[in-house]
Amino acid sequence: MNSADSEHWLALLHQLPAKPPYLRVKIWRRLQAIGAVPLKNAVHVLPRREGAEAAFHELLAEITSSGGEAVLIDAQMIEGQSDAELRSLFDAARDADYAELAQAARHLLDTGPPSGTEIAKLQRRLAEIVRLDFFGAHGRQGAEAALRELDEKRYAHPDIGRAGEPIPLSPADLTNRVWVTRRGVHVDRIACGWLIRRFIDPEVSFKFVGGKGYMPESGELRFDMADAEFTHEEDRCSFETLVLRAGLDDPALTAIGELIHELDIADGKFDRPEAPGLGAMLNGICASSEDDLERIARGSDALDQFHAYFSNRKAPR
Repeated sequence: MNSADSEHWLALLHQLPAKPPYLRVKIWRRLQAIGAVPLKNAVHVLPRREGAEAAFHELLAEITSSGGEAVLIDAQMIEGQSDAELRSLFDAARDADYAELAQAARHLLDTGPPSGTEIAKLQRRLAEIVRLDFFGAHGRQGAEAALRELDEKRYAHPDIGRAGEPIPLSPADLTNRVWVTRRGVHVDRIACGWLIRRFIDPEVSFKFVGGKGYMPESGELRFDMADAEFTHEEDRCSFETLVLRAGLDDPALTAIGELIHELDIADGKFDRPEAPGLGAMLNGICASSEDDLERIARGSDALDQFHAYFSNRKAPR
């Protein structure tokens, strides 16, 4: 390859002080964030593209201000490693990112219908990877296909109503039951757990299982999972389904149902200003605990407050 056809590279050579110890991790994360790949332990490379030099200059300034040393070089590969080999390092890094994203999407497909929030998070991550995909890694196609499948199945929440109408259940059928749902409860399932315990079955016992293939035992009712007695129906989230089919005529519950719908489905049907606040509270609960019963208990405290707030208003809006 002649020099006119050679790829131009930017190489950052740096040496960090021994202290503070977190600096090495901080700089490594910054290098990952801009898409640089290592040639040697202290040499990281980017293709000369718009924005790459500015990103390296910013990192160089941070290294030197922290007591380290850094040099930025405009380079071409001559011997020892070809441009194609270096490009393959970038492709391998992005392929790993795409594979991780596709795996996360498949996990959401396996554990149940994805929420709008979960899909949006993966879409943002895809955009970040694409921004750093300088040479068009092959893994992008698989990641995009996995996200398309997620989005297509957003409203295809599996339940017993697909082959016919839901089985009618009287209020007496809903008490003294074991209520079963998927492990890793989040917005909709936390809200359903609160609703069941407070308004439907005060003596409820909860059971948390895998997302698919669970066969209920005698005395069990399932919610927000595959083949469940109570799950997404039409454009309703599971919480809204429970409110409707349990005959709970309560404007405050209707308002909370709109919040849960907004957070779980994110289809723009309701524009509730309170939704981000509730979402932040429930996300914080899930981030601080992996125990499903604890998540429901702590989420119930928050939902009690929202119910009191809406109940004290003349109208849920």
